[in-house]
Amino acid sequence: MSAGPRVEVVNFGCRLNLAEGEAVRTAALRAGATDTIVFNSCAVTDEAVRQARQAVRRALRERPGANVVVTGCAAELEAQRFADMGARVVANDAKGLAESYRQNPGAKPRRQYAPSYPPALSGADHARAFLGVQTGCSHDCTFCATVLARGTARSASIESVIAAARTALDRGQREIVLTGVDLASYGDDSGTSLAALAEALLALPGLDRLRLSSLDPDRIDDALFALLTQEARVMPHVHLSLQAGDDMVLRRMKRRHRRADAVRLVERLKAARPGIAIGADLIAGFPTEDAGMFANTLALVDDCDIVFGHIFPYSPRAGTPAARMPQVGRAVARERAARLREANARRRHTWMDARRGRIAAMLVERDGVSGHGEDFTALTLAAPAAPGSIVPVRIGARDGERMAATRIDKDGTA
Repeated sequence: MSAGPRVEVVNFGCRLNLAEGEAVRTAALRAGATDTIVFNSCAVTDEAVRQARQAVRRALRERPGANVVVTGCAAELEAQRFADMGARVVANDAKGLAESYRQNPGAKPRRQYAPSYPPALSGADHARAFLGVQTGCSHDCTFCATVLARGTARSASIESVIAAARTALDRGQREIVLTGVDLASYGDDSGTSLAALAEALLALPGLDRLRLSSLDPDRIDDALFALLTQEARVMPHVHLSLQAGDDMVLRRMKRRHRRADAVRLVERLKAARPGIAIGADLIAGFPTEDAGMFANTLALVDDCDIVFGHIFPYSPRAGTPAARMPQVGRAVARERAARLREANARRRHTWMDARRGRIAAMLVERDGVSGHGEDFTALTLAAPAAPGSIVPVRIGARDGERMAATRIDKDGTA
């Protein structure tokens, strides 16, 4: 990290942070900031917060003359701690405002939650556009500190999202990924729905692919289910916020679905769209989880055909009910998370190997050779193609977590 008259934004964590990072950069530049590094932090786990603290300390040490700013969820939960380090702290809901980067560096950190949410659009340097349309959460899962960091659920208006999407399409991005803290709750605060937003976006000329980030399984209604299974431009890749595969653990988490609900939903999705790929968030070592409870979560990898697992060991978050429950211990949580990752990798590799020889439409990334198919299969082209283009390919052999791809003509010939 060398000094210079620029704004550098370091994003941690979720896709929403990635989208919001561009708003941070724009706001800081509008404020006239120079030699500024902004850490857009995450607080989903203790490890995420630790990484943010470590990065801030390093920046303060290596760039003593720079303006070091920290925002995001970790900054909300540990505002005073970051301020005591010597960093400027900007509230989550104020990180997209130019005035936040003009304020007195010694100002006391303050938490503020705006009544509405402006959509957040990632930069032009990505092949796909990440579009944040919702923030906060109105649920009370016992393990999660998100509501403490981002407040209750608020949605961007359909009109503002459409305007942001047009910006992405005008600069040549043909795939849009909708993201949010609790994406499936989009519109709860304004009388609309995620399905209605998706339909409005699909009416835009030039939008070839629409992808949705993590969805709460109990919020996939008939309209959203139909889009996921019947609309070709909605990618066949559904990531579900499952968290666990044991009913007692789900109850103690205060989740709103049960194991059978998750299995039934996946069965319905696959029956309606056989090629759909399933991803899921899973937590290992939740408080009170015994060997039998963990076995139920481990079996969920196969029962729900989870090929893209976002798996992490439970870590207690201060201020949450789960932190006060009997803990299983970090070592046990980490060992169980490792077993979940191994099971998920086996399932994913089998799924990938079955794709060999198939034809896919690949969105080419910035390097011109890597990218993803419709179902999010990671692909590598034999010869470069234009970044941001969508090209037909035939899938070859698997190489670790990626598969070889050869560009073909529309008639299927190489």
